[in-house]
Amino acid sequence: MKTTIDIHGMHCASCAIKIEKALGKIDGVASANVNYATEKASIEHGDTLNVALLHQAVHNLGYQTDEEEKASVAHSHPPNPHDHMKHGGDMKTTANRALIAFALAIPSFAIAMLGIEIPGDIAGRNPAEWLSGLLATVVFLFPAWSMHKTTFKQARHFTAGMDTLITLGTGTAILFSWWQMFVGGHLYFETAAVIIAFILLGRYFEARSKGKAGEAIKKLLELGAKTAHRVDKDNVVDVPIEDLRVNDLVLVKPGEKIPLDGEVVEGASSVDESMLTGESVPVGKNVGDTVYGATINAQGALTARITKEPGDTVLSQIVKLVEEAQGQKAPIQKLADTISGIFVPIVIGIAIVTFVVWMIVTGDVNASLIPAVAVLVIACPCALGLATPTAILVGTGRGAQNGILIKNGEALERAGGIHTVMFDKTGTLTEGKPRVTDIISSHPDFLAISAGLEASSEHPLAKAILDEAKKRQVKPITISDFTSVTGRGVRAVVDKQKALLGSPAFLKEEGVNLDAVSTDLARLQGDGKTVIVVALNHAVAGLIAIADTLRPEAKEAIAELNRMHLKTVMITGDHRITAEAIAREVGITQVHAEVMPDQKLTIVKEAQAGKERVAFVGDGINDAPALTQADLGIAMGSGTDIAIEAGQIVLVGGGPEKVVTAIKLSRRTYSTIKQNLFWAFVYNIVGIPLAALGLLNPIIAGAAMAFSSVSVVLNSLRLKRFKA
Repeated sequence: MKTTIDIHGMHCASCAIKIEKALGKIDGVASANVNYATEKASIEHGDTLNVALLHQAVHNLGYQTDEEEKASVAHSHPPNPHDHMKHGGDMKTTANRALIAFALAIPSFAIAMLGIEIPGDIAGRNPAEWLSGLLATVVFLFPAWSMHKTTFKQARHFTAGMDTLITLGTGTAILFSWWQMFVGGHLYFETAAVIIAFILLGRYFEARSKGKAGEAIKKLLELGAKTAHRVDKDNVVDVPIEDLRVNDLVLVKPGEKIPLDGEVVEGASSVDESMLTGESVPVGKNVGDTVYGATINAQGALTARITKEPGDTVLSQIVKLVEEAQGQKAPIQKLADTISGIFVPIVIGIAIVTFVVWMIVTGDVNASLIPAVAVLVIACPCALGLATPTAILVGTGRGAQNGILIKNGEALERAGGIHTVMFDKTGTLTEGKPRVTDIISSHPDFLAISAGLEASSEHPLAKAILDEAKKRQVKPITISDFTSVTGRGVRAVVDKQKALLGSPAFLKEEGVNLDAVSTDLARLQGDGKTVIVVALNHAVAGLIAIADTLRPEAKEAIAELNRMHLKTVMITGDHRITAEAIAREVGITQVHAEVMPDQKLTIVKEAQAGKERVAFVGDGINDAPALTQADLGIAMGSGTDIAIEAGQIVLVGGGPEKVVTAIKLSRRTYSTIKQNLFWAFVYNIVGIPLAALGLLNPIIAGAAMAFSSVSVVLNSLRLKRFKA
């Protein structure tokens, strides 16, 4: 069983690490994953576990949870859009605390820096100094109280976090200053107050930036329709989406959103599916076609039968996939998490050593306290904690907007190191359904006769001929005495002439001489096409070539992958001649044809054994083993549910060109993560020694710490400008 809990009050990656460890220690918990950026904990546990224990473990560490847990079971409903309003409330609270802190810290700072005095004397000190101390103490006790509360709770459990650093640093400065008020030494009230103000401002910007990074989910949720026109017998009733059930009939008027996934039972129209596929050209829909919730009916009225509950629609699955991807960690984050988990105790140790060394060297408490406080303040692991999850948030969100669903952070990292891209042929590089490619005949009614002969057949090749006739607006001619020879062809009478349609072998058996068309027949078969021969009164009337045609964007996609220095390979169960013809056309030189599903798996393993990192692109059930084995499985969204489940990246709509976009986006996101981690590490490596050497004022350290976290988030937000 899986339970997701919203957690409030985390301020850095070390917070997430502590919560993860605490949750993992609970009996019955199989695994716990806490994501700092999304403020969510995802816990896998047994059915008998009391979920209240999970909340209690979080509360014990000083953090808050939403008491109503959200259990993610097999048929869960889509996320509630109102969940995002809570983050808006948190942001407003953080903003108010920062405003109050600055309103009180600025006068305290001005008194100290400008030497402002108020006439009078209180216990040997100017009243302005007492006012400065009072203002700073109020800042410490009230706007920053949530941080101190977390520190105290963690201390009871012998743990420490970012809040511990803040409480120790600013608390020491304030207590020391009050002591100095009575013994006549230097005061640091303004230092503590301004540090707290900057930290709260930094947290506001973090909350604001994280909110922006997670907008993909919010926007996806807003895409859905809110009401539907349900057809009840002869009446049309407007009902909320939540009231619709499978098999309900709904009327969708021109310009309206289709409420839920369904099947057209009446009417014809074109539907804008760009929210799913990224393609701007509307898709024609007729009776029997599938329509998807949240897509827009462009022209005629449609009546559709609902086939999916609200929580099972394509849009709902997209939201779920994106949320899961944003909630997971890339392997690269393990390094940052490990460092953050041991960071705080080390920093406290460095601060103590700094104070002791300065005391030995100078013998001055004032001179020793300042660098120790600066070490505590600047050593914020927030930038480390934000480096990976914010980039994943923005990268996966941008992918979703382009019809690329990245299931987890690991997929992003793996895509960055891919050497070889292996493609299934049918439905991936090709359209996945046979179409007429060539008609060779001088007979004026050749297509009408062919369509008439195939009108009663359900065979895919017959459908291809009928589709071609429909496209050319040719009406099938009426036939009589129809006889079907299973798997071979048909016999019939057309205008008193004996007509035959079928494979070349079938017509030869029927006594038809094919010499007149032998050249064209050999050429078409050499191109890997299936050739249908039509004869009238035992004389060849013409040829129809049928093939699974190449997707229009496949050739350019392969060319772009080659330009990216990636090796491209085709693996297919189709005949070698057909496979090689498609490979030549698309620009792939390495082909594995006539292979079974287990052989596809073997080919992937052999490449991996040769130290190649393999991405496999497929859409069928027979591709699932290879998709699972590959370092990166990319499933076509038009494929089977099994293939989509097996893939780590799902391409919704579009074709091979989205493979290129997915790899480029993944590389860009992974590059952003590395940039973020580099700057976060450099910041701490440089900042802590400077602070320990007394070269960094605590006020500047507080401002720099806040800026470092915001800069990491802003760098991640640059991914929003990524273009397919």
